[in-house]
Amino acid sequence: MKKSVLAISLLMSFSATAGLRHYSATIEDSNWQLSQNTRLQCTLSHQLPGYGEAMFTSMASKQLNMEFELDMLRLPRNYGVAAVYSVPPKWMPGQTQKQIADMSIRKQYSGDLPEKAAWTMLSELEKGYWPTLYYQDWYSDYDRVAVGLNASNFSQPYYEFAQCVSNLLPFSFDDIAYTVLSYKSNSIDLTKYSQKRLQMIGDYLKEDTDLELVLLDGYSDSYGGRWNNKQLSIRRAVEIKTFFSDMGVDPARIEVTGHGERRHSAPNTTKQSRATNRRVVIRMAKP
Repeated sequence: MKKSVLAISLLMSFSATAGLRHYSATIEDSNWQLSQNTRLQCTLSHQLPGYGEAMFTSMASKQLNMEFELDMLRLPRNYGVAAVYSVPPKWMPGQTQKQIADMSIRKQYSGDLPEKAAWTMLSELEKGYWPTLYYQDWYSDYDRVAVGLNASNFSQPYYEFAQCVSNLLPFSFDDIAYTVLSYKSNSIDLTKYSQKRLQMIGDYLKEDTDLELVLLDGYSDSYGGRWNNKQLSIRRAVEIKTFFSDMGVDPARIEVTGHGERRHSAPNTTKQSRATNRRVVIRMAKP
């Protein structure tokens, strides 16, 4: 009886192992590279032969962020869950694997994991462990799939990636896509705060000039003649257009409108409210 139970147990163990398809790069072919290296985006990628590509990405933002994406050659046909483990390689005897997270599998979408899990995977790779995903194959009921990230040749690209992340702009496109610039009285000179805001936009445009449309609306307060104020609002907007053009934005995509005293954002009854009305509103759109 004991022999029969043992035979069945061994058979089941063998069947489970035989049904596991494993995808990972060999030690010799383990290739980590910094595929995106700008002040807007940093991406550390790793090729998975026969399967696809693993990518860790951090974007320019007010907050430090990270995302892991598994770009699959064959997208999932069904919904499911992949268990993500940190697995010690065979040259680390005595070490045990640790579960990192569960990754949702969505039909016809690449897999992804949020910030905490992505950072944990990077930390485990830095220690020499192999983050590995296990899931039921959506094409075969008989197979399970294991996708392992080889930690070989990881250290130097990861160091370059960390440097890139530390150099990301501390704001995103959404933070500057709508901007109001304020001006000193009866001039085209920006206030100090608005000079800093315009510099932020300039820093962004040095990295990304691919804007679909830029709308510049100039305004003035009601101090002075109406015709003069109209011309002053146009001059303010034209100055900003020149700034954008110098940064590489196609002038044909920049529209300037001067409104003069019209469309006040505040009453023109006090010095403070008149200062609010002296402005250029910038609206930017990307494809």
